[in-house]
Amino acid sequence: MQPFAVPVLPTAGRIRPRTALVVSADGNFRRRLSEVLIGLRWQVREAESGAQAWTEAEVKAPEALIVDSWLPDLDHVEFLGSFRTVFSEVDLIVANGTGSVEGARSPHRQEVLYALRRSQDTDTAIWNTGRSLTPNDNDALPAISKHLSAVPYAIQPPKKTVARVEPATISVEKMNTSGQETAFQVRTLSIPSASERLPELVGNAACMLEISRRIRLVAPRLTPVLIEGPTGSGKEIVAEALHRLSARNRKPFVAINCAAIPEALLEAELFGHTRGAFTGAVQGRVGRIESADGGTLFLDEIGEMPLALQAKLLRFVETGELQRVGDNETVKVDVRIVAATHRPLAELAKTNAFRADLYYRLAVFLIRTPALAEHVEDLPLLVDHFLDRMGRQMPMKRIDEAVLAKLSAHSWPGNVRELEHVLERAAILAGDAPLLTAQEIDFGLSVN
Repeated sequence: MQPFAVPVLPTAGRIRPRTALVVSADGNFRRRLSEVLIGLRWQVREAESGAQAWTEAEVKAPEALIVDSWLPDLDHVEFLGSFRTVFSEVDLIVANGTGSVEGARSPHRQEVLYALRRSQDTDTAIWNTGRSLTPNDNDALPAISKHLSAVPYAIQPPKKTVARVEPATISVEKMNTSGQETAFQVRTLSIPSASERLPELVGNAACMLEISRRIRLVAPRLTPVLIEGPTGSGKEIVAEALHRLSARNRKPFVAINCAAIPEALLEAELFGHTRGAFTGAVQGRVGRIESADGGTLFLDEIGEMPLALQAKLLRFVETGELQRVGDNETVKVDVRIVAATHRPLAELAKTNAFRADLYYRLAVFLIRTPALAEHVEDLPLLVDHFLDRMGRQMPMKRIDEAVLAKLSAHSWPGNVRELEHVLERAAILAGDAPLLTAQEIDFGLSVN
C-alpha cells in the first residue's frame, strides 16, 4: 500500500530564534517586512543590494533570504543562482509573488510568506491618480481597473512601489460641485483580506480559521481574553500566539496552571511572598504575576482556582496592584491577562461556583478552541505535522491509508494532544520501520 502523503507544515512548538535577510533597494519595503518578521520573533538583517547581501550571508548565513525582484547592482535571477550554489541551506524567497526558489525549504517558510502579505497590506499609499476625473474620463475606468488588477501580489521594484489591489476596490463617487461641472473621483475601498491561518494553528477548517481571525483582531489590544475549550485542544498555543502578535512580545510570557499547584501554595506562587511569611519561606520570592510585568500572564485552568484566591485576583485585575504574602506594601504590575479553562465558567458563575465579577472581568473577549471531532477534516494535516516534528529527533515516519482510516474512525476524547501521543506511541512500536501501519495504532484505554 502506498504511503499517504500530506503537506508538510511548520512546527508549532515553542518559538525559537531564526534569522532572515531582507534584500531590497526599497527602504520602506525593508522596514515594513522587518517589523512584521520581528513581531514573529525573527532576527532580521537588511541589505540594499545583492553585493551587500552576499557579504552579510558570508558573515552568518540566514535561515531565509527574501529578495526583491529588482536589485540595483545585479540581475536577481543570476544572483539567486549563484547564491544557491554557495548557500544551499538557505531558503530563497522572491518578493514578487513567484514564491521560493527550488532548493532548501525553511520549516518556518509560512511565517515569511505571512510577513510578506502583512507588509504589503500596511502600505496604504496604493495608487493615486493625482486629480479628480470628469464624466469624460469614465471611458478610462476599465483601463484603470485593468491596470490595478494586473498589479502583482507582492512588492514591485522601488521605482514603482505598489501593493495588491483588486478591481473591486475601485469606487467612482459623484462630487457635489454646487452647479459646476459634475466631477468624479476614484478612491480605494477598504476590503478585509481573507482569513489566514496562523503558523501555530494547524488546520484549515472554518473553526480553525476563525480562531486565527479572532487572535489577530484582539492581539494588539490590552483586552483580557478567555480561552475556552476541551482538554488537549491547544489553548496554550492560542495564548502564545496572542502574546507573539502583541506589542508585548519582547516581554515575558508567564504561564501558570492553577490546577497543578496545591491550594495552600497557589497564592504565594501567584503573588510572591516575603521571607518568613510561612513555614519554609527561608527567603522572599517574586510571584508569577510580578515576573510577567510588561508581558502576558497566562492563567491556565482558571476554573480550578479557589474562591478565596479569586477575590484577590479580582482586586489585582481591577487595580493592577498586588500584595505579596507577608508584606504590607503594594506593588504596581502591568500585565495582559489571558485565561483558559475547559469548564463552562458562565454556568459556574450562575451557581456561585466561580465568582461572576471575576468571570466578566476575564471574559471580555472569548476564543473557543474546538474539539478534534469538530474539525476532523484537518486530521491529515495534523498527522503530518506531528510526524514531521517527531522526525527532527528520530528517523522520519510516514503512514499508509489504512492508518488514516483508523484514525478518522476514532472519537478522540483527548483531542489533538491524544493524537500526538497515539502517533508517538505508534512510532515507538514501529521500531526502525519507516512506515506506520494500522497495527501500530493503539488508542490505549478509554477514559470516560
